[in-house]
Amino acid sequence: MEEARVPLLRIENLQVHYGSAQALFGIDLAVAPGETVTLVGANGAGKSSLLKAVMGLVLPSRGAIYLDGEEVTGSNPAAMAARGVALCPEGREMFGDLSVRENLELGVLALKVDRPERQRRLEEVLDRFPRLRERTSQPTGTLSGGEQQMLAIGRALMAKPKLLLLDEPSLGLAPLVVERIFETISQVNVEGTTIFLVEQNARMAFSVADRGYVMETGKIVLEDEASALLDNEMVKTAYLGE
Repeated sequence: MEEARVPLLRIENLQVHYGSAQALFGIDLAVAPGETVTLVGANGAGKSSLLKAVMGLVLPSRGAIYLDGEEVTGSNPAAMAARGVALCPEGREMFGDLSVRENLELGVLALKVDRPERQRRLEEVLDRFPRLRERTSQPTGTLSGGEQQMLAIGRALMAKPKLLLLDEPSLGLAPLVVERIFETISQVNVEGTTIFLVEQNARMAFSVADRGYVMETGKIVLEDEASALLDNEMVKTAYLGE
């Protein structure tokens, strides 16, 4: 049965503190293989803290994280990358002086990938983002915001992840560019990559997701099918401006 599948990502009672300040309060969440699951919430709700905990960038103070049924709580980012998890961070975090090609190749830095395989992956990413192909030698700092977001996603895809974590991919982008980015997210999912998407743009997020969660002040307050959340009165009022 569908329900019997082991979640690719499972989070149980996760708590995160920054010093004496608590950012996450007992988060329970699951992402099944092949799904796109979105986490929606206002700025400061704790969404990025959750992704950082999954990727090993912050250490949970309580709770557990499982990948493919195996506990990975407290694993470092290199270990998570080796297990097939890639993070496309909020704000893109590009190295502006490096070329587009050099930034993309950073996506496999933590992995044992030989030169021919690295080149093959590079070609796949450039086929997906033709605009980046035109700019492979260009310093990344000269790209537009939309191009930098394409590059950030491409860099994560260089790792061939089974789980792609996306943190606010629409941030600061024009509506037309956002549509293109979300089309790419849908395509990547259709091609077999499981996606956990953190996003403030609830309408776009729920439009590409199978299921969704809503977070407020470090707690999950709603969980449902994405289509049902789009029709939820609280979501309409708080996140869709209706």
